[in-house]
Amino acid sequence: MPLIVQKYGGTSVGNLDRIRNVAKRIAKRAETGDNIVVVVSAMTGETDRLIQLAQKITSRPNHREMDMLLSTGERVTIALLAMTLQEMGWPAQSFTGRQVGIVTDNVHSQARIEEIQADRLRDALSKKIIPVVAGFQGINRNSDVTTLGRGGSDTTAVALAAALKADLCEIYTDVDGVYTTDPNIVSNARRMHKISYEEMLEMASLGAKVLQTRSVEFAMKYRVPVCVRTSFYDRPGTLVTEEDVEMEQELVSGITYDKNQAKVTLVGVPDRPGIASTIFEAISKENVNVDMIIQNVGQAGLTDLSFTVPQTDAVQAKTLLTELSEEIGVAEVLVTENIAKVSIVGVGMRSHTGVAAKTFTSLAAEGINIMMISTSEIKISCVIESKYTELAVRTLHDAFELGADRPPAKEPA
Repeated sequence: MPLIVQKYGGTSVGNLDRIRNVAKRIAKRAETGDNIVVVVSAMTGETDRLIQLAQKITSRPNHREMDMLLSTGERVTIALLAMTLQEMGWPAQSFTGRQVGIVTDNVHSQARIEEIQADRLRDALSKKIIPVVAGFQGINRNSDVTTLGRGGSDTTAVALAAALKADLCEIYTDVDGVYTTDPNIVSNARRMHKISYEEMLEMASLGAKVLQTRSVEFAMKYRVPVCVRTSFYDRPGTLVTEEDVEMEQELVSGITYDKNQAKVTLVGVPDRPGIASTIFEAISKENVNVDMIIQNVGQAGLTDLSFTVPQTDAVQAKTLLTELSEEIGVAEVLVTENIAKVSIVGVGMRSHTGVAAKTFTSLAAEGINIMMISTSEIKISCVIESKYTELAVRTLHDAFELGADRPPAKEPA
C-alpha cells in the first residue's frame, strides 16, 4: 500500500480540538489502507513562549541549552496526538527526533540533517502502528539535541519521506496551497494546481512562507512529491513536483516579496584584486547571509560596492565592516534599511522574451524606483523602497495576469 508522510504545522495542532481534528483526518486516511507517518510542530505560540522564558533569564542564551528547551514543544504535541489516536482505537506511538535516528551536524539552532536511520519507524509501520514524529529536531553525533531552525518541521517531514521512499509528503498548514502571491495583499491571488521544485525553491528563498527553503531542497534532490494543503478544509492543495510542459507554458508563476532586507554600501573601496574576497570572507565567518551584490565601475582606483543582507543582520554587518574598513581603506559604510525585495518567478521565463521589460515598465508606470536588480533563468528580483512593496506586488500581479475570479478561502477563526 502507498506510504504517505503527513506534516501538521502549529496552527493545525494549536489546541486540543484541532489535535482531535488532525487525528480524525489521519484516521480517515488510514481507513483507506495507506501507511502513514505523521510529523508535527509545536502548538501555536509554544516556541515563542519558550524563547521568552529563556530571555527572562539571559539576553544571550546558550545555543545548546536553547535546543534542549525548544525541542520540548514538539514532544508535547506528539504525545497528545498519539494519545488521541489511541483513544480513537488506532495504534499510534510517539517518537522524538533522537528515537527515529535523525542525525545532524553540530550547529545548534540551525542544524542540518546528515543521516536518517529510521529503523524504528520501519518496525512500527510493519506492525501497523502509526508513528507520530517530533519535527524540527534531531541529535548530533555526541547525542546532543539539535534543532533545525524555524520551519524545520517541514524539513523533517520531507527528509523522512526521502529516507522511507514515501509515495507522497503532505504538508498541512493554515493555507490551502501555494498562491500566485500573498492573498493578504492581492485578494484575487490564485491557488496553483502544481508548481515545479525549482519555482518553489525560488519562491521560498525569496520570501514566500508556505514552505521552508531547506525542505524544498530536500524534495528536489530526492524527487519527493510534496502536496501543500490545509487541515481545515478538504481541498486538493498544490503539488510541488517535476517541471513539465504545462508549467513551461506559464510565463510567470508567482510574485514574492521580502521586507526583511537591508542594503549595505561600501563607499570608496580600493579597486584591486582580493578586496572583495576579504570583505565577503569576513562576513561569511559571522554567518551573515549576503544576497544581491552590485559593484560600480571603478574610477581613480576606487569603486562602490553594495549588497543586501537580512535586516536582522544589518547592525552586525555594519559593525564588522566599519572595523574592517580601516584595514582595507574603505571611505564609508552606509546601511539603508527601508527597502524590500520584490521578485517574479516562473520556469516559462527560460523560453519567453520581454519579461524583464514588462517588469521594469510596469514598476516605472507607478513611479517605483528600482535600486538593485538580480536575475536568474527563472526569476527577476528588484530592490525598492519598502513603502512601495504592496503596490509593486499588485502591479506585477496584474501585469502578468495572474489573478483568479474568486478570492482564496481563509483559515477559520
